[in-house]
Amino acid sequence: MTETSNETWSIAIDVVISGDNGTAHAVLTKEGGQRVEGYGRARRNPDDEPHPEVGQELATARALRDLADRLLKATSDDLSKIEHQKIRLAR
Repeated sequence: MTETSNETWSIAIDVVISGDNGTAHAVLTKEGGQRVEGYGRARRNPDDEPHPEVGQELATARALRDLADRLLKATSDDLSKIEHQKIRLAR
């Protein structure tokens, strides 16, 4: 028999651009309130023209990549507990 599970997880991303620097904070919230967070940064080269949306996109992409890496780590830790041996998931 196949089990079916349906949950809704949400991701909120806060992006701050200040001068030539940008940061993003991504928070994945699972049903039940468990959270995984990721962080990203971007810095504009002073020789480049200012395009804040590029800094927002780059900082956000890095925050989401960090969040994905942290979620993979949490998953491998959970599997390690279940299997009673070290599990490392590939990226």
